Amino acid sequence: METKAQELLKNASTKLFEANKELMRPEEDVVSYVICKNAQFAIENYLKGYLFKNGFNADNLHTIEELHKECININPKFRNVDLSEINCKSGKTAEKYCYEVSKVSKCFDVANSLDTLLKEEKVI
Repeated sequence: METKAQELLKNASTKLFEANKELMRPEEDVVSYVICKNAQFAIENYLKGYLFKNGFNADNLHTIEELHKECININPKFRNVDLSEINCKSGKTAEKYCYEVSKVSKCFDVANSLDTLLKEEKVI
């Protein structure tokens, strides 16, 4: 499980970096779909990586909301990660995406807050 956790966490960091790179482009050049999908996958992989790191097999959890709830069960600090602005939290991430830069930046913020939390907890 440790190897899978490290792989997921590394992938999440890469996706967050890619989303950030796209978000920093001039607004007229931003491809919101790229930010959206990278942020979604970062969120999902950070949550799954944390669960696997803590010995929880997350393979049967299919939504960000389910993953988040299990993370809260392990560590209540995950309550500080606010998913309320994410439209895809209760569906499969592969099927949902946003076009608006304001919406995708909120997803990026969630991914970034997970990155910060996991660094504070010395997970990554």
